[in-house]
Amino acid sequence: MKVDPMTGDYSKILPSDVTSGASSCQRSTLATLGWEPYFANQISVDELAETPPVRIVEVLRNTLHIIGEGINETIATHSGATVGDWLLFDREHPQSSRILDRKSLLKRRASGTDRQVQLIAANIDTAFIVTSCNQDFNIARLERYIALAFDADITPVIVLTKADLVSGTQNYVDDAQAISEQVSVVTLDARGDEPKVKLAEWCKPGETVAFLGSSGVGKSTLTNALMGTQSIETQAIREDDAKGRHTTTRRQLYFVPNGCIVLDTPGMRELQLDDAAFGIDGVFADLRSLATQCRFNDCRHMTEPGCAVRQAIGNGEIETARLDRWRKLLAEEVFNSASLAERRSKDKAFGKMVRRVTKQKTGRNQRND
Repeated sequence: MKVDPMTGDYSKILPSDVTSGASSCQRSTLATLGWEPYFANQISVDELAETPPVRIVEVLRNTLHIIGEGINETIATHSGATVGDWLLFDREHPQSSRILDRKSLLKRRASGTDRQVQLIAANIDTAFIVTSCNQDFNIARLERYIALAFDADITPVIVLTKADLVSGTQNYVDDAQAISEQVSVVTLDARGDEPKVKLAEWCKPGETVAFLGSSGVGKSTLTNALMGTQSIETQAIREDDAKGRHTTTRRQLYFVPNGCIVLDTPGMRELQLDDAAFGIDGVFADLRSLATQCRFNDCRHMTEPGCAVRQAIGNGEIETARLDRWRKLLAEEVFNSASLAERRSKDKAFGKMVRRVTKQKTGRNQRND
């Protein structure tokens, strides 16, 4: 007899590495994994029986770790899937498992010349953008991460760590808050109980949160603090330049005793945005609003008369550096979007060619018969 995946009790079959704590064990396996009506509404009763839902909880080099009701397995990498995804698991043909529509998707343009898109994580509710109160603090990088979250319809929260190592944090807080009025800013010591207390608003049962940022800013330390363990290895930063060492090497979901799900990610040296115009507009909403007041619709905000953006800079309302960063991201977006469109056009043309050749070959074979 099948148990309803929304309300059933699977605590007896819940893998011990999925949860630690009575509060989580009282919830169903799928609920512990972040299952909700958004995903349940995408499947039929027949599909549920034939292909049970599983969540990708870890991405390794060539394999995926999946967990579901009575399922705790490692399968070969599934094309187009990433950590946090929900699959309808086809036991006989795992590569045919259907990826359920995502609530959100974090992605970036991969480094290299082929301009490929790298999937970071799926179905994230909150992105904690972590930076230290030291040389790692970088406004331009924070703006990129926030644009990434906005574009994916994920709530971004800036987390300032190592606050205990500086005499004052107000300058860091002020600079971070100036990025966007839509983004909360939290300062804390990643060790001890502060993360549990100060991040509790976003770390609720069934919610999936992600720690994003450079190496050495405290992402793994924060995950350990929420879990109440020291199971994830951490390393100290280099003293000469405050750079972190890559300790986390894979993307993995961790399950907090209160029912929250945490994604720890490796530090990203480079964050190239991909098709993220909406997110950029969100970060620079103030500049976008000013631009609508310019005399000319195609104003470049340089030397044009009647430019509301330049007037705001002259009045001290906007910093020139912020305008420059906006221009840079817009130019990057135009370039990446054009590259993406060109690649899609080439893929479409290639597909047509393959179909034409296949059709011609089939015709010749029929004539020969």
